[in-house]
Amino acid sequence: MSSRLIVIQHHLIEGVGELGAWADLRGIQVETYRADLDELPPGSDEPHVLLGGPYAINDGPDWLIRERAWLRERIAIGVPVLGICLGAQLLADALGGNVFALDTPESGWTTIDFTDGNRKLDVLQWHGDAFTLPPGARSLASSDTCAHQMFRSDTQHLGIQFHPEWNAAMVDALNAHFGNESPLPRVVDAERHQRVATWFHQQLDGWWAG
Repeated sequence: MSSRLIVIQHHLIEGVGELGAWADLRGIQVETYRADLDELPPGSDEPHVLLGGPYAINDGPDWLIRERAWLRERIAIGVPVLGICLGAQLLADALGGNVFALDTPESGWTTIDFTDGNRKLDVLQWHGDAFTLPPGARSLASSDTCAHQMFRSDTQHLGIQFHPEWNAAMVDALNAHFGNESPLPRVVDAERHQRVATWFHQQLDGWWAG
């Protein structure tokens, strides 16, 4: 099993958050590249996580077009990829799904329903786009606004539309950076954050093992 995780970051503020906490606990080295600064890892076949960012892939800047092509190459050689928000949209696109604008953007604490029918979870969101399922993928969760909050395509590819990596410290940083533009809560809900962190660590363990 690899001990190194490649992270693709798309915005100065949107860092690893709770993903970094998980990696520290597991003794996994995180190597971060800034795609928005035209940094993409050359030729690595180690597991990749694609983070979020305030961009629409269909109207994205040139560097995002280059990342889409780069990601298709990574997928073609069997690189394990987990995508979060923008990263999930990039992953869905690379696997053959379509990304489109929602009628109503989704933000703040939102309840998602898992397709097993037994669980709900309050998670943080901030996105205006969504995706159709790639061929052969399975939807794992939904919300009232977004039909596919999470999907899996084989054991290596996992997309999460919401933001389980946004712990309280990251939310504070996002609010400070975006100011009044941010729809995120200003009051910390420690219990909600802890439930999401516990769930996220479990998902990361399963994806890493796969």
